[in-house]
Amino acid sequence: MSVAPNKVVCIHYTLSDDAGVVIDSSSGREPLTYLHGTGNLIPGLESALDGRAAGESLEVAVGPEQAYGMRDERLVQIVPRAKFGEIAALKPGMRLRTTGPGGSRIVTVTRVERDLVTIDGNHPLAGKTLHFQVQITEVRQASRDELKHGHVHGPGGHHH
Repeated sequence: MSVAPNKVVCIHYTLSDDAGVVIDSSSGREPLTYLHGTGNLIPGLESALDGRAAGESLEVAVGPEQAYGMRDERLVQIVPRAKFGEIAALKPGMRLRTTGPGGSRIVTVTRVERDLVTIDGNHPLAGKTLHFQVQITEVRQASRDELKHGHVHGPGGHHH
């Protein structure tokens, strides 16, 4: 069975940056299990998996435009420390959920000064080319419930 829209796909992967530094990996864990064609993976990786089969391995480089987009410097803001209320130990690298006119967003604290905090609303991998080593371990039909809900149920997937 080939990887195609609405199929459940299980993959082991290693994600690295341009310098070969590993960013994430399924090594030592269960494979990543997802419903293909429903936006559960970045577009560039999902399209590279189309038509492949269980047992295949591939290496793929995904540019920012097919991953997390280009960095948008308008998403970097300096805000008063008082906006963070009871969060006493703000430090660079912290990820926080903020709410604004555009809704809820995850931001990364990049700098903390006495009265000012710099936050970055870009995804941490925005603007980067991502390098994946992937092994497809399983491809199967999705259940009616998985198709209805848009995600995988059971081991490696979502549990209700």
